[in-house]
Amino acid sequence: MQQASEPPLLRMRGVGKAFFGVRVLDDVDLDLHPGQVHALVGENGAGKSTLMKIASGVYQPDAGTLELSGRAVTLPDPRAAQAAGIGIIHQEFNLLPERTVAENVFLGREPMRRGLVDRRAMHDRTAELLAGIGETAIAPQTRVGRLGVAQQQVVEIVKALALDARVLIMDEPTAALAEHEVELLYALVRRLQQRGIGILYVSHRLTEVFDLSGRITVLKDGRRVTTLDTAEATADTLVRHMVGRELSHYYPERAAPGGAGAARLRLSAAGNGRLRPVDLELRSGEVLGVGGLQGSGRSALARAVFGVDGFRTGQLLLDGVPVRVRSPRQAVRAGIAYVTEDRKGEGLALSQSVLDNALLAQHAVRPRWFARTARATTVRELLDAVEVHAAGTGQEIRYLSGGNQQKVILARWLAMKPRVLLFDEPTRGIDVGAKAAIHDLIRKLADDGAAVLMISSELPELIGMSDRIVVMRDGAIAGELPAGSSEEAVMGLATGAATSTEVPA
Repeated sequence: MQQASEPPLLRMRGVGKAFFGVRVLDDVDLDLHPGQVHALVGENGAGKSTLMKIASGVYQPDAGTLELSGRAVTLPDPRAAQAAGIGIIHQEFNLLPERTVAENVFLGREPMRRGLVDRRAMHDRTAELLAGIGETAIAPQTRVGRLGVAQQQVVEIVKALALDARVLIMDEPTAALAEHEVELLYALVRRLQQRGIGILYVSHRLTEVFDLSGRITVLKDGRRVTTLDTAEATADTLVRHMVGRELSHYYPERAAPGGAGAARLRLSAAGNGRLRPVDLELRSGEVLGVGGLQGSGRSALARAVFGVDGFRTGQLLLDGVPVRVRSPRQAVRAGIAYVTEDRKGEGLALSQSVLDNALLAQHAVRPRWFARTARATTVRELLDAVEVHAAGTGQEIRYLSGGNQQKVILARWLAMKPRVLLFDEPTRGIDVGAKAAIHDLIRKLADDGAAVLMISSELPELIGMSDRIVVMRDGAIAGELPAGSSEEAVMGLATGAATSTEVPA
């Protein structure tokens, strides 16, 4: 653990970086000590990613210095950073799914014996590394593609430890994890701390920042705003530093009690291979939150309504009329919109422009000539209305921040004037300022009469945004809760520790 007399594992002083004359980092200082979790927070575009890439050798600074354990270093490339003891766990893992755990850990530097890969030595060393961080449930011989997301993250960490990493940079480590997997990550981070590893922890989720870190550095517009002890910080203070304004509340005002309209979507004994018969009512003008653990059936419910994995039994009614939705195309024509949790994998064509992505739904159900006519009017107006920040509608969408990408998806569906909107993890991987904008848009859609179903693993978001909450478990609805229910009530239903009749209103 940290000693007062020890130099920092990583010291950055006066670090600056510019691209094409635009300064993205300016005079940034940061210290990371042994056994410390130092959180790095800020809105998208604040400079966090650039600072991480400088620390991991991807970029070289235009100004400033880097020191490791008191020794000045230059990191010309990522390999040099790895050799110096710096590892980085990216938000999107860099693993080969068809290779084993051991093969991924030692990829490119396999131990050799008599000219052949020494698989026994490779497996034994991987097992030692896994045991060293308390992970004995993962076998070195297991194919990575068979592991869950949380276990794949462990493999990424072990890859870094195999290179004797003393500094570990973690970029949004819980972005792809379910609620119960976050606790496993917490335990792993604490074990790494006990080994004296310094962790630079980058996250938009302030709950994690307060749970894990000892120090927090806030970046805004490429500059360090402040560095403070976590014990001295509050959520309001951090948000004010990040966005430059007060946020008196994180979520827009809910609908008034009894303010929702008639049933817009009704499911009656609807089921498929992943869902047991579900009875559900979603009303116009409300945000219905859906909670539950990973694998509980939350996403399966949204995908079934949208026709991706449609219902095989029961009935779906829209405004009282039975509808058979066998494909996403039929769902769109029926007035149902779906914002997937996998924004990059399923929601966007990353190599296409902002405009083309905003028109995808129209291309699916309307003639191409109609979409071209709409480009100059409706779609551009909607992109402006949701405040998408881009160099232009012709810019490739891959270069936009997560928040702006999500706004483009919203504009896409707004152009279709849907009756029902299904949101699955609508703010995953989005900074706090952009989250507030997405929340306001969701609430406005409901206020304008749309029926909104919102799935979220973030309990504060689920509770703060929802007019009602249904909780799923084992492919069925475990119970319903009123607006403003506690996190304990949600988790009680999600885990089976309580039934809907045992949860206080």
